[in-house]
Amino acid sequence: MSEELSLNINIKEPRWDQSTFMGRAKHFFMVTDPRNVLLSSETLEEARVTMENYRSGIAKPGLTEDELWRAKYIYDSAFHPDTGEKMFVVGRMSAQVPVNMSITGSMLTFYRTTPAVVFWQWVNQSFNAVVNYTNRSGDAPMTVNQLGVAYVSATTGAVVTALGLKSLASRLPPIASRFVPFAAVAAANCINIPFMRQRELKYGIPVMDENGTRLGESANAAKQAIVQVVVSRIGMAVPAMAIPPVIMNSLEKKAFLKRFPILNAPVQVGLVGLCLVFATPLCCALFPQKSSMSVSGLEENLQERIRQNSPNTTTVYFNKGL
Repeated sequence: MSEELSLNINIKEPRWDQSTFMGRAKHFFMVTDPRNVLLSSETLEEARVTMENYRSGIAKPGLTEDELWRAKYIYDSAFHPDTGEKMFVVGRMSAQVPVNMSITGSMLTFYRTTPAVVFWQWVNQSFNAVVNYTNRSGDAPMTVNQLGVAYVSATTGAVVTALGLKSLASRLPPIASRFVPFAAVAAANCINIPFMRQRELKYGIPVMDENGTRLGESANAAKQAIVQVVVSRIGMAVPAMAIPPVIMNSLEKKAFLKRFPILNAPVQVGLVGLCLVFATPLCCALFPQKSSMSVSGLEENLQERIRQNSPNTTTVYFNKGL
């Protein structure tokens, strides 16, 4: 007869040590696993029930520790950490590789004409807007009007940036023009993410003590969170948008691709996908998901409130988003 599963496993935290890069990388390889996109609604619901029951001190008979952790990572891949809502499938980090490889591969393939640049940058920034909204920090909802303004601002700014860079690249060597999509994506991330998360910058995101007790909302914490996400997203784009252009520049000179030019796009998409499989989790792991900052870095009024209500707290924690 198997032993009953202990109810003291801390499933509020990842399975691996998040103070180390390797621990965070293992965590995000699980969360961003593209296979999670294929999981059925029944599997997701079963994982949700398993998690909620365990948090309530109930473990179904026969549940093993490995099965519990598997349920946690299925849950984490599909449900928002702050609101608990099921995330839109395209916006989940597990959808990053299959969706992004198609869009990025197309941007790298069709970069020579202005209509193609506009279309694929718009597609890419629309996808990014969905991802940025889906993986925002905090639990305060955005109105349809706020979401619409943020989307239009983010996508317009990103497309204009891409066109400006394309114009500049027309005076550079051909290999340089291949890197226009990367430069545009990097610049656009600096525009898209803050716009799609502008509510956090205005009203702040929840900050907690080490025990998870909510202490208030901080815009300063939101700024730190958004900067970290921007850096991670640009890092994700570096291998996927810098390595394939160099390889393709060489392959296109070979007889095989000259004979079968139709294979250009599939080969490019495949190269991008290979890069993203590793770049997505590794760049998510650059910073802890549960970010922190000193109380002295918060707004004055929040510092005062924390000193009154929780005088021993010197560091606050918050979900930085992805």
